[in-house]
Amino acid sequence: MQSLFKTIALVSRQNTPTIAEPLKHLTQMLAEAGARVLVDRESALEHGLAGIDVVERADIGKVADLVIVLGGDGTMLGVARLVAPYRTPMIGVNQGRLGFMTDVPLGDMEAQIGQMLKGAFAPEERILLEATVEREGKVIASALAFNDVVFNRGSSGSMIEFEVFIDRRFVYSQRSDGLIVSTPTGSTAYALASGGPIMHPSLPAIALVPICPQSLSNRPIVINDDCEVEFVLTRSQDARVYFDAQSDCEMHELDRVRIRRYRNTLRILHPIGYDYYDTLRAKLHWGARLH
Repeated sequence: MQSLFKTIALVSRQNTPTIAEPLKHLTQMLAEAGARVLVDRESALEHGLAGIDVVERADIGKVADLVIVLGGDGTMLGVARLVAPYRTPMIGVNQGRLGFMTDVPLGDMEAQIGQMLKGAFAPEERILLEATVEREGKVIASALAFNDVVFNRGSSGSMIEFEVFIDRRFVYSQRSDGLIVSTPTGSTAYALASGGPIMHPSLPAIALVPICPQSLSNRPIVINDDCEVEFVLTRSQDARVYFDAQSDCEMHELDRVRIRRYRNTLRILHPIGYDYYDTLRAKLHWGARLH
């Protein structure tokens, strides 16, 4: 078997001892397929892999033609934010719980990835968000988000008040626990738990989902992904903005967060036969018998 991808990087979920053996097997299989295999340094150290090439996680996108993630959606999110600037494709092997993005079963990993290395895969492009936080006209933080940008109250327990703008046009004022600005990928995460819509990953759309709004008339809305979303914190004792729950920034009154679609999409490679609706049925138990 000859791999279409010359340099393949492997990243595994941290603090998961059961990943050690699958990681070693996959490393050997990829090497036998003629690929140069790189393992991120943290994974190699945790699982005692010796005699292999290692790479810093932050540098994976620069050097790899393909990234394979062994873990759950959280691990996938963290790596996606790093490789998106380089348009490096990703494959996810599910070692987590829900696994909406990591769709290769661990038990069938070698067979399915073996076929995918030969070109038997279904590519899918997914959007990301780019966010900046501004204070007194200056950018104090910026980050990418694959799932969502979440703006919410901190530890004080009090609701926050903010204004929302779309393409610099005022939309509404809101008093609530916060707001989720979600990609289609993130629509099955925190946004779904907050009453937001499920969006197919191919949709060019962004959802704005209120978190426990004081007014019941505040409902989720879906907009085109070429819109710019902006929210301004008008009253709060304590608030933060989170990017995929991977990084965050403290907010002060009158701080602004601007969110737009990132210039690159992220390419995820699925096994042949992948069907998003199958995933929804399996993960959300839609196929369970009604009583």
